[in-house]
Amino acid sequence: MKLLLRWALNAVALMLIPELLTEIRVDGYTAALVSALLLGFVNAIIRPLLVLVTLPITILTLGLFTLVINALMFWMVSGLVEGFVVPDFWTAFWGALIYSLLTWMVSLALSDKDN
Repeated sequence: MKLLLRWALNAVALMLIPELLTEIRVDGYTAALVSALLLGFVNAIIRPLLVLVTLPITILTLGLFTLVINALMFWMVSGLVEGFVVPDFWTAFWGALIYSLLTWMVSLALSDKDN
């Protein structure tokens, strides 16, 4: 149940991004839900592999290269989902940063207070 709630709230977070970055477009709830699901999958499966492969440059940049990886993952998902449009890398960079902050807040809100 908590997983479905997190997924729905991440989709809502994705729908808030065009309010802050007008270049990004999310055409409806379906596109947001599919994009949020795919972003979760990409961040769980593909991102760790990319972080491992780019570890030397990540170390040289003191971890800042992970922001580039996040932007590339965000941009990639926009290319896979119809109705989720991110036109260029820099828009993806800022969109991924905002999405990360919003999903972090979702995680804080849904975290167990006992731990």
